[in-house]
Amino acid sequence: MRIYHYDAFSNIPGKGNPAGVVIEADALTTEKMQGIAEKIGFNETAFAMKSEVADIQLRYFTPGHEMNLCGHGTMAAIHALIDHDFLNEKGEIRVETKVGILNVKLGRSEHGRVWMTMQQAMPVFEAFLGSRADLAKSIGLVEADLAEEWPIMYGSTGTWTLLVPIKKLASFAKMNPNNDRFPAILQEMPHASVHPFCVETFDYSATMHARHFSSPYSGTIEDPVTGTASGVMGAYYAEYMTDNIDKSFEIIVEQGMEVGRDGKVVVHVERLDAGYAIEVTGTAVLVGEIGEYC
Repeated sequence: MRIYHYDAFSNIPGKGNPAGVVIEADALTTEKMQGIAEKIGFNETAFAMKSEVADIQLRYFTPGHEMNLCGHGTMAAIHALIDHDFLNEKGEIRVETKVGILNVKLGRSEHGRVWMTMQQAMPVFEAFLGSRADLAKSIGLVEADLAEEWPIMYGSTGTWTLLVPIKKLASFAKMNPNNDRFPAILQEMPHASVHPFCVETFDYSATMHARHFSSPYSGTIEDPVTGTASGVMGAYYAEYMTDNIDKSFEIIVEQGMEVGRDGKVVVHVERLDAGYAIEVTGTAVLVGEIGEYC
């Protein structure tokens, strides 16, 4: 089994979000997958296996535990499977994950770049009832840095994160997370990550700027560019932040600038009778082969 390093949500190696990919993982136990992810040390490593109910099955592991869904891991894994002829490229594939079977649309740009549009789980939200002051302090800010016109909410389109609106873009360079403090502050969901965002951006084409700080149980500090967190931000934007009444629209989330790994996620939002349908679009690029596992 070969292990590859892909960078997702960018077409430039060294940018976006790094992911490990194992493309023939059927013989691996859960314990072996966890050991490989811990050794690689990326925020997530994706393991691709055969599926009896879909085109492919994917499992995702941080260095500390398994994740139900990972956007950048999905982008990396599908690109790897196409690159190495394990997956026939077609208009749409079905991916088995722990949150269900999700559809991923495939396309190529005029320059041959593979683009993937990934369905997310139905978005859900829960209220944050903890201390705003303690939350701000845990990411190196003060309570006055937090925006007041939008709520702090837990959100998920497959993975729970705490969405934290921030007033100014300048605050993001000052952030210094103390991840070990998160569980005591996030008492409703101690395993959630923390996702601060604002509507000021570096790129005029982007809708939001964000950073993503990992749960301490993940064994990492920060995810440079996050697919599932960006996906639930699309639903949050539709629910709390916009007067746009169109049935469907897109937002662009920029992330990774503060850690030198710039990337963008396109989020597609469709209003349903009850809730929202969310998809995220991105690409990935091969950085190199990490090694083999026997």
